[in-house]
Amino acid sequence: MSGSPTGDGLPPLREVIARHSLAARRGLGQHFLFDLNLTGRIARMAGELASGTTIEIGPGPGGLTRALLAAGARRVIAIERDKRCLPALAEIASAYPGRLELIEADALGVDAARLGVAPRRIVANLPYNVATPLLLAWLASADRFERLVLMFQREVAMRLTATPGSKDYGRLAVAAQWRCRVKRLFDIPPRAFTPPPRVTSTLVELRPLAAPEPPADPERFEQVTAAAFGQRRKMLRQALRRLGGDAEQLLAAAGIEGTRRAEELSVAEFAALANALAGRLPASIAPRADP
Repeated sequence: MSGSPTGDGLPPLREVIARHSLAARRGLGQHFLFDLNLTGRIARMAGELASGTTIEIGPGPGGLTRALLAAGARRVIAIERDKRCLPALAEIASAYPGRLELIEADALGVDAARLGVAPRRIVANLPYNVATPLLLAWLASADRFERLVLMFQREVAMRLTATPGSKDYGRLAVAAQWRCRVKRLFDIPPRAFTPPPRVTSTLVELRPLAAPEPPADPERFEQVTAAAFGQRRKMLRQALRRLGGDAEQLLAAAGIEGTRRAEELSVAEFAALANALAGRLPASIAPRADP
């Protein structure tokens, strides 16, 4: 690869990495994308970038960062914990004056929902070792984001989009789908990265809802999903005993048979259980009885 397809005057990524000695570190979950056509495609999946704030996690040498800026991102805030990458990212900031802010930090300790101005979106090739905890933190403030376009290992992407009754369906699917519309966009093979990971990656889009759907208290929702999936092979009348009180009564209030298992319940039924636990089950969101 020679020259810069983005027309920003910056050198090819391989040259940047060699000059700054930025060999990827597996301990940091680093797998760099060199193909600027691919990073450009990811940037386009993020939609309109000309307003608000685009947040990137773990930019590394800046391949996706450059693509986001070239795609017209008005303001990019990049969070990077690896000090070695900061000089390379500073060169990108100089090529796009006033549009790139760098934060040296561990993203797990940063409240992304408070960065920049709305509309906020997160676009990132996430380090696999922290991808799920980061996502769960963002879901807790999902209404503060316009969109999340995130790369996961394909196994996690399958869990995020799983449907009731499938082997991948669990707490992660329920948590994400209660707050967002979730869609798998496309797979990225290991050979696209340096070093190649052992797994295929998948780009996922999460579009937060204005409010969780159906409505329920978040703390109660988390309690019932944790109890149900904590013993997913057991019938709900047994698994939900850890909540205290009468599990059969709780299930009856939600209109759910006690012989069912967690993996069989829809997101709406978990919301019904959460409302029953809170002592309020609006008729408008009560799940339909099984045929």
